Amino acid sequence: MKFSELDIVRTKKDIPEEGIRKGDIGAIIIAFTKPKEAYEVEFVDENNNSKQHVFLPDEIEKE
Repeated sequence: MKFSELDIVRTKKDIPEEGIRKGDIGAIIIAFTKPKEAYEVEFVDENNNSKQHVFLPDEIEKE
């Protein structure tokens, strides 16, 4: 596993339909190993609204 739960990460790509932009910073809240490695990342905006998205390991990097 490349990352762990609660790691702070930065996105490497835009997810326009979710309102997530390349460079946004979030925290890993769930690390999946099956059926393949993936990470659910939670982002919080300036209004304290949260959004989540599942990323593959090559779509995020440690902050």
